[in-house]
Amino acid sequence: MSKFPVYVVSGGAGASGEQLTQTALAQFPEARAEVIVKAHIHSTQQIDDVIAQAVAASGSIVHTLVDADLRDYLIERARRENVPAIDAMGPLLMHLAIKFHSQPLGQPGLFRKLREDYYRRVTAIEFAVDHDDGKRVQDLDQAEVVLVGVSRTGKTPLSMYLATQGWKTANIPLVKGVTPPQELLDMDPKRVVGLTIEPGQLVMHRRTRQQRLGTPAQTAYTNPEAIFEEVEYARDLFRKARFGVVNVTDRPIEETAEDVIAYIIGRER
Repeated sequence: MSKFPVYVVSGGAGASGEQLTQTALAQFPEARAEVIVKAHIHSTQQIDDVIAQAVAASGSIVHTLVDADLRDYLIERARRENVPAIDAMGPLLMHLAIKFHSQPLGQPGLFRKLREDYYRRVTAIEFAVDHDDGKRVQDLDQAEVVLVGVSRTGKTPLSMYLATQGWKTANIPLVKGVTPPQELLDMDPKRVVGLTIEPGQLVMHRRTRQQRLGTPAQTAYTNPEAIFEEVEYARDLFRKARFGVVNVTDRPIEETAEDVIAYIIGRER
């Protein structure tokens, strides 16, 4: 005996309609059914084709169309051809329209897009945490953005901010006298951004950190001359490696992030 076909008609990928149909079919373990997804339905001709297949196979239709015109067309065509058609979206949309005193957008795939955006951001945040402060440099080729700079140029908070925007970001600290990881030097410079800062402000940032940590005030870490040499060392490396450069002096993280993204996108073109 052939399987009873159920055609899932959707303007998007059809995942929601398929899941709903499979959930219902699970209540009938002895049933012989085949779920056939008809995704990305955007025209009346496509609907006519599905109706014809359902007629030929004595099948049924479950539809999740959010386009009101296409939904109405399918319902009318199915009625004329005596094809059972279950509207899994229309009644809910009508209820919500009344509840919210608003009309639905009628754009297929919005939920899928929102979900994909969410998971992209979660993945980017996890990547930024795992690749903070020079960790796991063997994975740098997976990063969309790599930030480099001396201590206290804001690499970590900027990495996390970019990650919340969906950018897989790693950051590498630069230390004068210590050769940067080869993985960084082998990177495509189009994906690397060097963070620079005025030495005077860097002195203040480091002294503030020292006070918080309770460490001695007079160290090379906060020595103005040593800091000037560090900044110049970093700038020289950026030039030689052809990295992009963004100045973070007296700038909020949002503006800095915009510059980084603009650089990355601009270099990709």
